[in-house]
Amino acid sequence: MKKKLLFVINTLGRAGAENALLELLKRIDKEKFEVSLYVLTGQGEMIGKLPEKVKLLNKSFIPVSVHDSEGRMHLTKTVIRAFLRRANFIRLAPYLIKNGFIMLKNGRILPEKLLWRVISDGADRRKEKYDLAVSYIEGAAAYYVHDHVRAKKKAAFIHVDYQKAGYTREIDRECYLDFDRIFGVSGEVAEVFSKAYPELSDRIGVFHNLLDNEGIIARSTEGEGFSDGFTGMRLLTVGRLMAQKAFEVSIRACRLLKKRGEKIRWYVLGEGDQRRKLEALIDKLGLKDDFILYGAVDNPYPYIRQADIYVHCSRFEGKSIAVQEAQILGKPIVVSDCSGNREQVIPGEDGLICDFNPKDIARSIEELIHDKEKSAYLAGNARNKNNNEDSLDKLLEI
Repeated sequence: MKKKLLFVINTLGRAGAENALLELLKRIDKEKFEVSLYVLTGQGEMIGKLPEKVKLLNKSFIPVSVHDSEGRMHLTKTVIRAFLRRANFIRLAPYLIKNGFIMLKNGRILPEKLLWRVISDGADRRKEKYDLAVSYIEGAAAYYVHDHVRAKKKAAFIHVDYQKAGYTREIDRECYLDFDRIFGVSGEVAEVFSKAYPELSDRIGVFHNLLDNEGIIARSTEGEGFSDGFTGMRLLTVGRLMAQKAFEVSIRACRLLKKRGEKIRWYVLGEGDQRRKLEALIDKLGLKDDFILYGAVDNPYPYIRQADIYVHCSRFEGKSIAVQEAQILGKPIVVSDCSGNREQVIPGEDGLICDFNPKDIARSIEELIHDKEKSAYLAGNARNKNNNEDSLDKLLEI
């Protein structure tokens, strides 16, 4: 008899956790395991990448990003349906009011953290019992696996700095106490989570993202990549346009570089709810031709391969797959000094770590622009870094 596995994720968009999940699903032996996937929002542009023999449980699915207009409209409808389903708007009112007041008191309003509970409780129920159910991301997926899935064993993945991302035991209703295993995607992620749940120290471990190194290298030679004819230094960042990524800081760093006469152009591959705000700042600082919000692309690897420097300066991370991909493709890298990044880059060996402010970001980039020998040294070490990987046995042995 095949063991039955269920994986649950919030969306299936073009982002790090989703890519890591697809790679994991690809590697599971389908002769030994019957694998199912449930996407709580029923949307995401990466659905076409779902490996064969993985059963999608959603009754309907739209292949659009949650960040474009159609996707946002669909997500809004999903939330409204979830509110109305099973009288959730009445049953969840005390939870939403209590945690809303806590957020207000702490001066940090994060409505999406509350809506994950609504989406989870409004989703379809599963009658089947599984040998292992896996919540592959925080929020709705964890709540759904905990509350609404029957399984002999349950595991959860944490992809972010639990505290800085705004999660609390109150918001989660301490659901993680009932999981058999919890995996952080980096040592720092696991450590931060263990501080929130110290009693689970014997169940918390690290499971690094799985990457297809050879596939990344092969795909970097496919497609056109940059086609604007720019002859200066290309800086590149891959990431969603969201508050966590703090692109307003990178934009101001770009302005400093331009004021100093550096011939650079900074590109960002990704979409998100911060686009209009960032575009306004770009226009205000006169950087319309210098800081390019390129949008999301299906294959970012030709762009990474053609870039001169990869920059990843955000407020916090879990473990950035984009940084790992840039390392695989041998790029000199600048990252901000934050959780996640510190574990991925050894300063002066395979990249530079800078303070999270425009001045130090610009200084680090200038260092690589003008010290070609150091830049080549860092790039070579990045290319030779062991980015692979972890063993599926850590998960499947459960």
